[in-house]
Amino acid sequence: MKLKQLESLLGHLQQFSNPKVELEQYPTGPHIASRLLYTAENSFDDIGNKVVADFGCGCGTLGAAAALLGAEQVIGIDIDSQSLEIASMNAEDLELDIDFVQCDINNLGWRGQLVDTVVMNPPFGTRKKGADMDFLFVALKVASQAVYSLHKTSTRDHVKRAALRDLNASSAEVLCELRFDVPQLYKFHKKKEVDIAVDLWRFAPKRSRGKDS
Repeated sequence: MKLKQLESLLGHLQQFSNPKVELEQYPTGPHIASRLLYTAENSFDDIGNKVVADFGCGCGTLGAAAALLGAEQVIGIDIDSQSLEIASMNAEDLELDIDFVQCDINNLGWRGQLVDTVVMNPPFGTRKKGADMDFLFVALKVASQAVYSLHKTSTRDHVKRAALRDLNASSAEVLCELRFDVPQLYKFHKKKEVDIAVDLWRFAPKRSRGKDS
């Protein structure tokens, strides 16, 4: 599937009708979502025929993109039941088979590297400090192949240092810098739209003991 076609399909998905500020719910736009998954598949072969988890899946945009690019299984995980309802409808509209689980990522009881790849647009940590790194901590424990994640460019040095030193990453690479459009969703937003510089990261987890290194 070509990048433009992927972006076009994702552009028709429903997004949050009543976003929750405490969860930092911002839609992952089709421009960023398509590039994240297209890069993961075409540059690294991390999506097709792989088991992919979408952490904090929201309305399911990243998971849908993974399924469209031929993932063997996609699991979307989110704490918010309303978001999962929308995600489920989006998957149905695109005739995609995606498993959705309602769960707080921090309470995810998975043991070991159960999926190949994790894709995520975690909370940036502006409402709850460190929320983005909490997501990354869990992702690097359960992925065997790669974690793709978006983080504010302003936190680049911190993210790299923490991932390599504390979070079980064997490598941490910024693939590109993107502009994340944050629409005026909440009352405290003064502008109609804000452009935030974000990094698209690829993290490789350390291998579990007993696996080939």
